[in-house]
Amino acid sequence: MSPVGPGQGAGRRPLGQILKARGVVREGQIQEALVEQRKSGGLIGQILVELGHAKSSDIALALAEQAGMELVDLSKGVPEKAALALVDGDTAHAFGVLPLAVRGRTLTVAIGDPLNTAVLEDLRFQTGLEVKGVIGDAELLRSRIREQYGEQGSISDAIAAASKAASGADAAAAAASMPVVRLLNSILHRAIRDRASDVHFEVYDGDFRIRYRVDGALYEVEAPPQHLAVPLVARIKVMSDLDIAETRMPQDGRIELSIDGRPVDLRVATLPGIAGEGCVLRVLDRSAVQLDLSVLGMDKDEEDLLRRLVALPHGIVLITGPTGSGKTTTLYAMLQEANEPSTKIITAEDPVEYDIDGIVQVPVNDEIGVTYAKVLRTMLRQDPDKILVGEIRDAETAQTAVEASLTGHTVLSTLHTNDAPSAVTRLVDIGVESFMITATLEAVIAQRLVRRICSSCKTSYQPDDDLLRELGPDGEGLRGSTFYYGRGCEHCHHTGYRGRTGLYEVMLMNDDLRRIVLANGSTAELRSAAIRSGMRPLRHSGLAAVTEGRTTIEEVLRETFL
Repeated sequence: MSPVGPGQGAGRRPLGQILKARGVVREGQIQEALVEQRKSGGLIGQILVELGHAKSSDIALALAEQAGMELVDLSKGVPEKAALALVDGDTAHAFGVLPLAVRGRTLTVAIGDPLNTAVLEDLRFQTGLEVKGVIGDAELLRSRIREQYGEQGSISDAIAAASKAASGADAAAAAASMPVVRLLNSILHRAIRDRASDVHFEVYDGDFRIRYRVDGALYEVEAPPQHLAVPLVARIKVMSDLDIAETRMPQDGRIELSIDGRPVDLRVATLPGIAGEGCVLRVLDRSAVQLDLSVLGMDKDEEDLLRRLVALPHGIVLITGPTGSGKTTTLYAMLQEANEPSTKIITAEDPVEYDIDGIVQVPVNDEIGVTYAKVLRTMLRQDPDKILVGEIRDAETAQTAVEASLTGHTVLSTLHTNDAPSAVTRLVDIGVESFMITATLEAVIAQRLVRRICSSCKTSYQPDDDLLRELGPDGEGLRGSTFYYGRGCEHCHHTGYRGRTGLYEVMLMNDDLRRIVLANGSTAELRSAAIRSGMRPLRHSGLAAVTEGRTTIEEVLRETFL
């Protein structure tokens, strides 16, 4: 199977422009794909194919030209058996790589994404050979991988092989063994396929557990025997450039992967426990997060209000809620509304979760003195229009945010409070004067995430009197309404839920609310005045989602209060 020829462009020209020069797409189609990319975060080539503007083979040719790499015609020839034997099927499936040939100390492999250099480095580590990547048609690549390796094996098979390889070996040797590498690849591929947000490797006395967090709930998966905990964690540390010999101190790292053609970041945090070292991987798969206000679960009025808020010339907008309530996603979706060439946007985040084109993103690191307040002061000298501060944690950050707002900047940030009116009390507790709050605060949005009913097994029912009584005063108004739940099916792993949706409480500041703030009024007074002004409480937002068939009453009762 020989390469067709080298790429003709030496620079990193935008993929869309290469396709345009080849006569594959028009400028309007490129712009349509770019708009979709800003929403979904997907790869521009895949989006053009999905929109029907280009073929997968066109994208492969353009990618090869863009990267200056060779393009291989996967429809011709047969991969060498010696090359196929060097890479296991799980790795090939998980990372979209097909070994083609071995020449001396060089292994040639086909990949669908030229930016997927991490897998080439990984294969160098696994095989001990130099690895040369060539570009292949992504659709044909997946087909040829299945043809050569069959369907992906089960985790049970990978556990058995890894268990045998790790017996009697030290941690470093076991971590480098092919069966352990294959097992970890299988675990990570399954986690991303199942849309997990976190993967937990937990070591107990005499036990080892692996759990995925999907849609906010933890699920245990088939776990390897305990003696595989050390080599698996060691392998994760190798991939994230952490010190494999240091097992007494927590460490943080990062792994960049391309899984099924999608770029995925894994944030690694190890933690030594009394039974051994465990770790948690936070999965940052931007293609699974839609950064678009229209898909977050707001009603039309709330969505339009957030669009108006992000367009303000100055002022502070706060998002509140507990950890894991989707605050960062809402902030990113708001920034995407303002993300255009005429607007300068700078963010300070801890950590930067998603890399967004057109936005300057600065990571906060308290250990070396790069604090929110320090970054925020520096931002003001960079001539921004919009500023995102990951979290207002202290008086210095809050005061600097207020000053930024007063000098003509729109500031978006988060607070940890249970509802929107409590944010004002929290700012006062931090040390912000009441008159400064009234001068700068424009709105507070409280939010929660609830699991969405699986559309494949969604079933309706009529609530009984006991359930309506549990809802308190709101229950009587729902008498006669239709509620829904998920029976459980293969699509939702028999949970009845698939995906999540947001519940929102938007408190827009007005003269009445500002008078209450200046008079040091209570949170209860603020809440009553905000509801009179049109704010829909979180519980009411949840009940609306129930009657619309988006979530269950159990989810709303768990996440909201009267």
